[in-house]
Amino acid sequence: MARSKKPAFSNVISRFTTNQILYGLLLIAVFLVGYLFARVQSLEGGQGSTAGANTGNTVAAANPQPSQPPTNVNVGVGHLPLLGDKNAKVTIVEFADLRCPFCKQFQDSTFSQLKKDYIDTGKVKFAFRHYAFLGPASVTAANAVECANEQGQFWQMHDYLYQNQPAETDTSMYTTDNLTTIAGNLGMNTDQFKNCLSSTKYQKNVDQDMQDGQQAGVSGTPTFYINGTQLVGAQPYSSIKAVIDQALSKS
Repeated sequence: MARSKKPAFSNVISRFTTNQILYGLLLIAVFLVGYLFARVQSLEGGQGSTAGANTGNTVAAANPQPSQPPTNVNVGVGHLPLLGDKNAKVTIVEFADLRCPFCKQFQDSTFSQLKKDYIDTGKVKFAFRHYAFLGPASVTAANAVECANEQGQFWQMHDYLYQNQPAETDTSMYTTDNLTTIAGNLGMNTDQFKNCLSSTKYQKNVDQDMQDGQQAGVSGTPTFYINGTQLVGAQPYSSIKAVIDQALSKS
């Protein structure tokens, strides 16, 4: 009798062990399927985030894509001095941060040709408006060009800050003392400039530009409105030229 029970007990143990193995393999398979599904979802989500970032400051200039809103946006030229003929048929309004590296890229690689072909020839007038969103140093830089404007040297300070723009992580230029020294080197009255910058007397102008830009749909810098048509990022000259020519043909 003892010999007849041992095989039965052995069979039970064997079946139990086999079931455990099958169950374990099933759990592993479920885990792997779940992991692979989550990984695919994660990758798809990352691609979506990258696509969204292309409309902002950091990626827009690397892969600029013209943004075509359903209707033209009515954007004012702001309060700072215009470049070009005030009666020009095409108006370009740029919203920019003076510390934005892609705004500098536009200034360095595109603006001179744009100025030569369209602004200096009376076809386009160009307006700069603040979108100082890269932190306190950007707000200080915006106030600095406002104070330069008080002395009739807005564009001189604007150009200097772009031409000498440090790395985005370096904010050492944007102190009252350093900016006052720059103003003096550009021929401004340093006492007047320093008092102006210290008092932030034109902060309301900076804030108003930011508010208007947000209402117009600015999501990153630089953003341009060419007779109301929006272009986002440090666009190549050919992209800006195409929109200008189209606007001229309609005017």
